[in-house]
Amino acid sequence: MIIAVDGPAASGKGTLTERLAAHFDLARLDTGLIYRAVGAKILRDNDNPEDPVVAVAAARALCFTDLKQDGLRLEEAGLAASRVAALPDVRAVLLAFQRDFAACPPNGKMGAVLDGRDIGTVVCPDAHHKLFLMASADVRAMRRYKELQARGAEAIYARILRDIKERDTRDMSRSAAPLEPATDAFVLDTSDLDTDEVFSAALRYINPQNS
Repeated sequence: MIIAVDGPAASGKGTLTERLAAHFDLARLDTGLIYRAVGAKILRDNDNPEDPVVAVAAARALCFTDLKQDGLRLEEAGLAASRVAALPDVRAVLLAFQRDFAACPPNGKMGAVLDGRDIGTVVCPDAHHKLFLMASADVRAMRRYKELQARGAEAIYARILRDIKERDTRDMSRSAAPLEPATDAFVLDTSDLDTDEVFSAALRYINPQNS
């Protein structure tokens, strides 16, 4: 079983894919961490994440241990990730990384759940189940604001909202794999749903005979 979960930042993909992976005993890959790790490395080296040569080199040097480094959830890493993800050559380098994970899940798992922005459209277009989560920019900004506050990180709501809107624009307008639901995806607006309601809706979509 391969489950693709796409959507913009703070739409609820991470929480949902964690629960789906546990429920169905699947391997899980947060593909956003791949791009965040590349972006974070570039920032640490004081380079420009929009420089194709720099970004491709960082992508080629990526290894699994890089996905466990601190700071990948910070807004700076997210913004850098959005910039490197807009580069076609970077996406080409990292595409095989994601497809290999889906085709050969680690630890003997019989399937995988991947979350990102182009899983159902590009990475795994033949996924058995495709979900696209969405929510208003205001709701997503507040979620991220509360998340950062809980971590003790500096959080300014107006700045977070601005960054989310700018990131949405970049992700939806890029020429390489723009953020959009697959034509056969189940689109779920999570604006007014809690995590349990999102999980229940996803299960009804994946296993309608058990709903």
